[in-house]
Order: sequence, then structure tokens, then C-alpha cells
Amino acid sequence: MPALPEILAFEDDLRAIRHDLHAHPEIGFEEVRTSSIVAEKLATWGVEVHRGLGKTGVVGVLEGARGPGRRIGLRADMDALPIVETTNLPFRSQNPGVFHGCGHDGHTTMLLGAARYLAEKRDFEGTAVFVFQPAEEGLGGARAMIADGLFEKFPVDEIYGLHNAPYLEPGQILAFAGPAMAAADFFDIFITGSGAHAAMPHASRDPIVAASALVQALQSIVARNVSPLDAGVLSVTQIHSGSAYNVIPEEATLTGTMRAFKPEVMDLMRTRMKAVCEGIAAAYAVTVDLRNRPTFEVLVNHEAEAAALADAAREIVDEEGVLTEPRPMMGSEDFADMLRKAPGAYAYVGHSGDLPLHNPGFVLDDAILPIGASLLARIVERRLAA
Repeated sequence: MPALPEILAFEDDLRAIRHDLHAHPEIGFEEVRTSSIVAEKLATWGVEVHRGLGKTGVVGVLEGARGPGRRIGLRADMDALPIVETTNLPFRSQNPGVFHGCGHDGHTTMLLGAARYLAEKRDFEGTAVFVFQPAEEGLGGARAMIADGLFEKFPVDEIYGLHNAPYLEPGQILAFAGPAMAAADFFDIFITGSGAHAAMPHASRDPIVAASALVQALQSIVARNVSPLDAGVLSVTQIHSGSAYNVIPEEATLTGTMRAFKPEVMDLMRTRMKAVCEGIAAAYAVTVDLRNRPTFEVLVNHEAEAAALADAAREIVDEEGVLTEPRPMMGSEDFADMLRKAPGAYAYVGHSGDLPLHNPGFVLDDAILPIGASLLARIVERRLAA
């Protein structure tokens, strides 16, 4: 079956919630409206609501009708991206420069759908804990919730999450054990030289020339230092410098990210990046200030829980639609921090979108909503079966 019949019965409600969230996206730690809607919906369905963990996070607690037992956590992210939306959807973003370009509006809606279904049935033994997390997009929302006592106040025996996947076919669910998403650092590099008139470059120490050389040199780290048998990525994603046609500026700034699955590869890349920056500084007579920020751990799915998630998926989609062969991705997810506190797993749910995540034209297929909600609901019912 494509989804649980009880969830299909309120599919229109899920679509309306998702469209509303999409039209009013909020950046990490600013999800005030979103978290209020989440809290209101949970309370309406009789779920115990707790607010303020990780600033704008929300936790819902639901006791099953079959008495006390184990505790299963479900997590969804709520934040949007600083991207200008180009979809022209009728419910497109009304907040300029902010866009749900990763589908977190859908993830939040799916978890709300699972919470509504479970609250209406309560046919399980134990407790379901619904974790609505802020600031997944590199701002450390999971760590903020954990620092605020998430797992001390709301302990769980297992925890599960999911992500939409436009690179899978509709009706496919991917769940496998082991490393699934890469560790990631974000970096900022500040280059300071000496400005001058653009007609007199000899009087300057040009930070733009140094920055250009540094971008090229950084690419040698993966190409010539990381073993071809190990995965590694280093991407410069921003270059900022200058304000006029005829002025060589004083400063240039580079930002970006590096990723790998092994700690030793991350350490190697950090060491080589520092050495390359020092070399460029010496070669171009500028100062180079490297600031590296470890942001994501490797997301590792636990074996038993990944198998349980795949089994639950088989009740939602056809057997042929459940994929369990490892398919690690260089993207990163701070659900990894939660999986270091409790065993669990993370799944990917395919849909008909034809543009990648973080693209300004990305469109989430609404048909995924009852499927994701059903998967989350079933993992609770299966793991808390009497």
C-alpha cells in the first residue's frame, strides 16, 4: 500500500500544512511561527508539548494506550535556506530570500502526520517522542537541543528520521546500516593585503590574486593528498572582495566546506589546508587567517535499527521499493549528533521532483507526505508492539 489508510484520509490536511509552512519559511533558530504551528497542532491532538529546547525546538510526548514500555523518538527538521525561490508556485515563499529548498517543510509535515495518527490510535505500549528540530542547515540545531537536555528530559531507546530524495524514484525508500552521510567542516579564510589604485598594481599586495591562487591550490588537497580509495570533498563556495572597478582592495574572503567519512581523512584535509594557506601567505606577501569550524559528524545508521526501518518501509511501499544496499552520500546531517546519543537510523524517501536539493527551483512532491508520515508512524507501532 502507498500509505496507511488512516493517514491517507487526512492527506488534504497535510498538504495544507505543508503549503502554509512553505509560504512562510524561517531560517535556523528563527522558526518562531513554524514552532508555534507545530506546538498548536500537537496540543490539538492531545500530545504533551514542550517548547524552547534549542531556542525554537519543540518536543511532543505521547503515551500509548497499552501502558508503559520503551520510548521511540522521531525527529524532523524545521528550518529553511537563505535562497531566493524561483518555483513560481501558488504557495511560494512570502519571505524574500528565504526558501524551503531542502524540503524541511515536508519533513515537519510528515512528522505532524505521524503524530496525529498515533495520537488518534495510541495502539502501542510505551512512549512516542516527537522531536521538531531547528537550525539543521549548518547552524547546530541538534547540538543546541542536546545541550538543552533533550535526551535527559526526554530519553529514548531508539530514534529515527528521514529525508526526501528527488534522486530516488517515487515509491522507493532507502534505509541501510553503516555510514550514510559525511562529516563536514565549514571554513572561512580571511586574506589581508595592501590596497592601491588598479592602474598601479605594483604598489599593492593584491588579495584577489592571492585568493585566486588559494582556490586553485586547495583543490590539490583531495586530488593529491587524499587516497583515491577514500572519499573527500573540498569546495570553495563564496568569494568576496572589492567594491570598485579601479581599486585593488585590502581584503578578500573565501568560505566553503570540506567533507569525508573518516576522521583521519578530515584531519589530513585540515592539516593540509593550514599548510596551503601558510604557503600562499608567504608566496603573495599577504596574511591568511584560516578559521575552520567542525559542524557535522558522520551519520552512522545502527544495524538493528536500520533493518527495523527497512521492515517498516516494506509495509508502506512494495518490497521492490525498499533499497538496503549502502549508498553513502557526501551531504551532511546533524541528526548524526542524535544518533551518537541513541541508536537509530535515517531513511530517504523518493519522490517525483526533478531538481536537486538546495536548487532555487526545487519542488517537493506532495505525494510523499502520507508516505513519510506512514513510515514514521509504523516504526513506532512496530518497535512498541505489545
